[in-house]
Amino acid sequence: MAKEQIDIENLESINIGMVGHVEHGKTTLLHRLTGKLTIAHSEELKRGMTIKLGYADFIIYDKDGKLNIKEGTPKRYVSFVDNPGHEMLMATMLSGAALIDAAILVIAANEGIKPQTREHLTALHAKNVKQVIIVQNKIDLVTKEQAVKNYKEIKEFVKGSVAEKAEIIPVSAQQNVNIDKVIEAINKLQIPGRDTESKPVFIVARSFDINKPGTKIEKLKGGVLGGALKKGKLKVGDEIEIKPGIKKQKEHHIVYESVKTKILSLYKGSHSVKEASPGGSIGIETSLDPILSRADTLTGCVASLTGELPEITNKVKIKFKLFDKVYGTKQDMPVANLKNAENLLLSINTSITVGLVTRVAKDEAELNLKIPVVSLKGETMGIGRNIEGHWRLIGWGELI
Repeated sequence: MAKEQIDIENLESINIGMVGHVEHGKTTLLHRLTGKLTIAHSEELKRGMTIKLGYADFIIYDKDGKLNIKEGTPKRYVSFVDNPGHEMLMATMLSGAALIDAAILVIAANEGIKPQTREHLTALHAKNVKQVIIVQNKIDLVTKEQAVKNYKEIKEFVKGSVAEKAEIIPVSAQQNVNIDKVIEAINKLQIPGRDTESKPVFIVARSFDINKPGTKIEKLKGGVLGGALKKGKLKVGDEIEIKPGIKKQKEHHIVYESVKTKILSLYKGSHSVKEASPGGSIGIETSLDPILSRADTLTGCVASLTGELPEITNKVKIKFKLFDKVYGTKQDMPVANLKNAENLLLSINTSITVGLVTRVAKDEAELNLKIPVVSLKGETMGIGRNIEGHWRLIGWGELI
């Protein structure tokens, strides 16, 4: 079926995060599923690892009762967020987790459970991601006995977690083994309930200038936003406002100014749509001067119809819950309670900011933020603490 014939706007959509330890095969698996390489940044190509959030998508078809990704009746539109696995990029992974409905946790059979495997699983819990598929990758590199042993270790590892009942699929992404089983598992994932009636809330995960050097002024395209619509609808022609917006310096102070613009076109993957609803990654071409959106300048912002978002704030109050242990360190250690005057990393939607704790009372805390946020009550967040020189996930919270 030709791409332009697919009613992508009305096709059920799901956004899936690809998570797991560095070099366990996330990007290779994604390439097998979608035919796309999410590694695009020059440093990523050189190092063979994901540094920024990557995106790819495909459509699941049904041909004579067999699911595939090439032909037949369109069943489901699937978009992926490829999250970095390296410990130094945990904050970026948390941003990606804010966009997804479900996750594929990749664990290499030849290496087993690694520190970032544990940390990513706790991050899914912190971001309230409850649907998980586990891919036991690289089975071509181990014996049958080793694969069975690793399978049992995975079952024990996920016990009591959000992935306790997750399907575990043995796969070799490199050799194209059992990719069809992964597609079947994706098709079984439940589509979350979508709120299309509320005012739109669009979470900006990436922002781009898509113009090539030397493009003539009359042919320049406006700035592009990439991310996910959490609720409501957006359509071509809508006037939108982006907050916190652009950082500026005024009288020796850093201030943020919201940005207003118009939606010129909307995309789900490579599919042009007139109206976007929650579900799947969305690209928005705006009338913004592309210099305002280049190099992820607007990443972490929130967009809605002009005048609908609350004012940005440098102070938040949260209700928090801490994990029992810190994962990713040389030795698992207990999580100490929050304390006054300490700095914490907060991941709110795709916004990453550092907050200074000004008050702690039981399971509530107040913080002054270094970078302001759009405070949407009820939003969940990951909470990180600087331990051994790295930000480590220690719990999760909710804006109150």
